[in-house]
Amino acid sequence: MKVVKFGGSSVADAGQISKIVDIVTSDADRRIVVVSAPGKRSGGDTKVTDLLIALADTVIEGRDYEAPLMAVVNRYAEIQRDLDLPEAVVSQIEADLRSRIDACGENFLQFMDLMKASGEDNSAKIIAEAFTKRGYPAVYVNPGEAGMLLSDEFGNAEVLPESYERLAALKEESRIVIFPGFFGCTQAGEVATFPRGGSDITGAILAAAVKADVYENFTDVDSVYAMDPRIMPSAPAIEVMTFREMRELSYAGFGVFHDEAIIPAVRAEIPICIKNTNRPELPGTLIVPNREYGESEVTGISSADGFCSIYIDKYMMNREIGFGRRLLQILEEEDISYEHTPSGIDNMSVILKSSELGAEKETVVVDRITRELNPDNVTVEHGLSLLMVVGEGMYYAVGMAGRATGALSAAGVNIEMINQGASEISMMFAVKESDRKRAVQALGNAFFS
Repeated sequence: MKVVKFGGSSVADAGQISKIVDIVTSDADRRIVVVSAPGKRSGGDTKVTDLLIALADTVIEGRDYEAPLMAVVNRYAEIQRDLDLPEAVVSQIEADLRSRIDACGENFLQFMDLMKASGEDNSAKIIAEAFTKRGYPAVYVNPGEAGMLLSDEFGNAEVLPESYERLAALKEESRIVIFPGFFGCTQAGEVATFPRGGSDITGAILAAAVKADVYENFTDVDSVYAMDPRIMPSAPAIEVMTFREMRELSYAGFGVFHDEAIIPAVRAEIPICIKNTNRPELPGTLIVPNREYGESEVTGISSADGFCSIYIDKYMMNREIGFGRRLLQILEEEDISYEHTPSGIDNMSVILKSSELGAEKETVVVDRITRELNPDNVTVEHGLSLLMVVGEGMYYAVGMAGRATGALSAAGVNIEMINQGASEISMMFAVKESDRKRAVQALGNAFFS
């Protein structure tokens, strides 16, 4: 059995949906299909999810919502016409949207989830109709009714453990299951969504629940590349990689696959295959629990802007029991998550996403560190990029850091910070955002030329 997920670009219009029908019906093992809301049809287009957010905002603000409502309805109407489906399909979608609008109450976060979820929900309904019209028995399945139970953290929900046993019943369905991604229901019966991009998570949960042989994730690229092709056009495609490698790379800029979606598949040890809807005959990239690899082999290099560092200096810090714990406790109490904590004998740095440390929050954190930890110096540096060099083969290799730092030095890139992961399959470098592209090119030439 295969669970198959199609992203927004794969369901953007009737032509793409027709490809989905062809892909799924070409392999009898493809039994459960997870779909996103329609994405962009072209560069200047708007995703249905963004249209729904605009509609929800208009309703919340108490303004006339007919125009943004019809913008959503018309997107589905175009798909309905091009697929030659009954007009009643669009009437049902419009009625569904109006009923959701009528349900707007005082909990605006819950209402926003209710509206956003309609994108995937109505996408699944129209795609199930497309399969049926082509002569392939298919059934739309409502996530809440199927047992996709989520926490009540609207907009950032997590799956509840009891969901897996309930969703396992889907493997008994003889028809092709069309399952909307991105959302489920709380135990109180309210619609809640995963973080944005959560259709990937839905697919992984279903794959784990039904114990699928493979979770296929169809997108608009042929495979995962070792580097961003926009920075290094000659970047090689990755044929096979491990879950650990994908997680490390996803963390710092690999946007092909939602990194949180790996977790259910990792726990169930289900391989993930990333493929291209527009060229399904290509093998894509297979992500597996374990693989064979060569010594010194680097799988990929990723990078991301938007980080900052808090640097704390205090003489004899190493003799002060609990210093690191108290520093991290300050961040916890201020509701800030950290990324890395490189340290020396008398100093310690904490790397954060800049979005976690706005101007007001920075003032509060620095003041607390100064008062509670009595350091000799506290500084905050913004405008950092993180670069990750990742590969299972690095664990057994000698001189990998030397190759990387030598390449950055030759390119004139100053390293603000370096940290090796505890697993020894990754190296992290922090550089100034203005140096990121040059740094990535230098590392690419060092490891992939």
